[in-house]
Amino acid sequence: MNRLIVSLSPHVHSGDSVQKNMYGVCIALVPAMIASLYFFGLGAAVVMLTSVVSCVLFEWAVTRFILRREKVTVWDGSAILTGILLGFNLPSTLPVWIIVIGAMVAICIGKMTFGGLGQNPFNPALVGRVFLLISFPAQMTIWPVSGSVAYVDAETAATPLSIMQNAITEGDSGILSQLPDSLDMLVGRTGGSLGEVSAILLLLGCAFMLVRKIITWHIPVSILGTVAVLSAVLHVADPVYASPVAVLCSGGLMLGACFMATDYVTSPMVPKGQLIYGVSIGILTVVIRNWGSYPEGMSFAILIMNAFTPLINTYCKPKRFGEKPGKEAAK
Repeated sequence: MNRLIVSLSPHVHSGDSVQKNMYGVCIALVPAMIASLYFFGLGAAVVMLTSVVSCVLFEWAVTRFILRREKVTVWDGSAILTGILLGFNLPSTLPVWIIVIGAMVAICIGKMTFGGLGQNPFNPALVGRVFLLISFPAQMTIWPVSGSVAYVDAETAATPLSIMQNAITEGDSGILSQLPDSLDMLVGRTGGSLGEVSAILLLLGCAFMLVRKIITWHIPVSILGTVAVLSAVLHVADPVYASPVAVLCSGGLMLGACFMATDYVTSPMVPKGQLIYGVSIGILTVVIRNWGSYPEGMSFAILIMNAFTPLINTYCKPKRFGEKPGKEAAK
């Protein structure tokens, strides 16, 4: 007689897997990665390769020798994706040893300390990036101009975000005339980190993920929509604040909204919660950019809302199947 073996649910699978989705996000980042190599040359290649290799090696070492797990999770794609996203948040002139430290913090502290993929409360790449920004502010705020393909002796200049902050600080809207035109900012001919190179290619990657159903529209649209509306209100009220187009195309806003805030583990599970999460990130980003100490507020905004994700999930918890409303249940 054959034995009937009943496994745990789910019994019908959609075909999705962690590995498939992680590599799907990596593929979506390829166009922007190619653009970063074009605009920053050797520096971009060194930073990206160092970041990815370091993240993979640190995850392998922690899993194998500290957690002593037989199954090494390196090839599920999460460490590679963390390395790519960390590299996208760094300038192309950053020394290799600082990149390695950032990768160590991202993987060892931001991810593996909590048990690995699926258990980390904060986005690991942003943990590494913010750690480096606080620990090495001088090196992390030297931004090469677009077209500086050298690694060590790249030409540096003010970024659009620093120009916007100077205009607000000085109270002089004329400073905004130093901003690149909208087309340059959309294409990526501006200074900044590797992930600030091309807003249009980041949006193309976001569209790819939406079509493949790797992410939903709720978080990217709510973040970008909130930032656009608030920036428009501020610009109309006082021309010292940049236009919504300039704000949307500058800094790490597109990268954060499309690829980092949408992280499965650290973002809310249901659409209502995702909208609350996205609107809150948009508000915090505008506040930090305009009135904070750092020109870029996206990283801090996402990490702050990562901490609120469990509360949002609790508030937006869906009804259990078959559950009746409280009044009817009382009867």
